Amino acid sequence: MNQTIETILSRRSVRSFQDKPLREEDLKAIVDCALHAPSARGLQTWKFTIVENREKIQELAKAMGEALGRPEYDMYKPQVIIIPSNEKNSRFGMEDNACAMENIFLAASSLGIGSVWINQLRDVCDAPAVREILRKYHIPDDHTVYGLAALGYSDGTPLSPKERTGKVEYIK
Repeated sequence: MNQTIETILSRRSVRSFQDKPLREEDLKAIVDCALHAPSARGLQTWKFTIVENREKIQELAKAMGEALGRPEYDMYKPQVIIIPSNEKNSRFGMEDNACAMENIFLAASSLGIGSVWINQLRDVCDAPAVREILRKYHIPDDHTVYGLAALGYSDGTPLSPKERTGKVEYIK
């Protein structure tokens, strides 16, 4: 089996991270993979914001938790987050960002870095306290966030594969 397929089949979401910084070159490679994701009509209306400060990450998590009514919310305390945002009027912004997120997750996995999609930001990105933090991170008000990638080295918690039950039908 080739390396790309092996990465796709072995990747698991990580929800418990070590307190260990990511290598700068690995993080840059992950971001470069995000930038190389497909984008509808090649418009690339996205922006990628990388937050490497755990205190700032937890500041955002706290605001999100309050907006969600979940005060204990911590996004699994990742080492780094990548926030892809996209113009609110971009017709395919959600799809473009989903492609970029998948590239982020696969690149991270191939480098031995754990990841998980944090989807709650989509529902609260315009809550006043959350938007205030997003502004501090230079995410424009005319951008929406469909999800973010939480990254870090796994704390070693075993990740077992789930049975894949999606329906498949070949028509010839």
